[in-house]
Amino acid sequence: MKENLFAACFSLMKMLPARYILDRAEASGRLKRGGCVAETSSGTFGLALAMLAAVRGSNLTLVSATSLIDVPLRQRLELLGASVHLVDDPNGIGAQGQRLMLLNKFLQDRPETFCPHQYDNPENRWAYGRCAEHICRAVGRVDCLVGCVGSGGSLCGTGEILRQLFPDVTLIAVDTHNSALFGQSPGPRLLRGLGNSIVPLNLQHELIDDVHWVGGLPAFAAARQLYREHALFMGPTSGAAALVAAWHARTHPDDTTLVILPDEGHRYQDTLYSDEWLANLSGWPVAVPDEPEVLGRVHAGGEHEWTYLSWSRRALSSVVNDRGTS
Repeated sequence: MKENLFAACFSLMKMLPARYILDRAEASGRLKRGGCVAETSSGTFGLALAMLAAVRGSNLTLVSATSLIDVPLRQRLELLGASVHLVDDPNGIGAQGQRLMLLNKFLQDRPETFCPHQYDNPENRWAYGRCAEHICRAVGRVDCLVGCVGSGGSLCGTGEILRQLFPDVTLIAVDTHNSALFGQSPGPRLLRGLGNSIVPLNLQHELIDDVHWVGGLPAFAAARQLYREHALFMGPTSGAAALVAAWHARTHPDDTTLVILPDEGHRYQDTLYSDEWLANLSGWPVAVPDEPEVLGRVHAGGEHEWTYLSWSRRALSSVVNDRGTS
């Protein structure tokens, strides 16, 4: 990577908020050791909860969608003792509304169950205080933080702390097309692990300086390049984040840029790292793009596109009107 570009690499980043939330729930009496936990998750947060539940003897129920949980991941979750309930999602949008309805019904039927509520629980953001501390110890001053956004916890949580120390730090959010997080209409998404079909409370738009929407194809190409050139075996969301961070570091050579790479690539060996699987994707192969297309308003793109909008720390409502454009 560039001399001014640093990466915080995680094997399973969501372990930070999962452990923090469960620890605080136990300390406050909201969750008894070995009690019941239920949550909706697209994958990695659920995996972190399942690992902790196995160690702590908790009963875990996870709600997700058929488009999000593949067979190997479901097997890993169930081998850890989790009960997995999948909502049909033929359109590939994530079925967030149906998932939340099923989760809420489960919680109503079992009121003793603790729910982490990862999307709206501020403890999700607070868990990244330790991440910010490690970054400052290892790197020192940070001028720009780049991170993917799904729940908003990692970027906003780490960014809140860094901005207290460095008020001028730039926060760059990495999203994908057909995600509702920054004003696009929700739709099918090839790139998973970031984006959302709802807007979580943990996403604090007023903290964000710039937004990049990265399609699945450039993210896949960037992740493979990350492995080939830097021996960092990461997932596709890490590829998207690295793509944006490398561009920022290149165009701002005097800035110290830090990128969060949230997960390793082992879950994606049959997809992202499979030449046969990639060959079946329309538009593949693609070259890693050099720069994004600059937008003047929120505008949905395709899976081959990488677009950028200056957000300027504004509220979502001030950027996007009722039609989804600014």
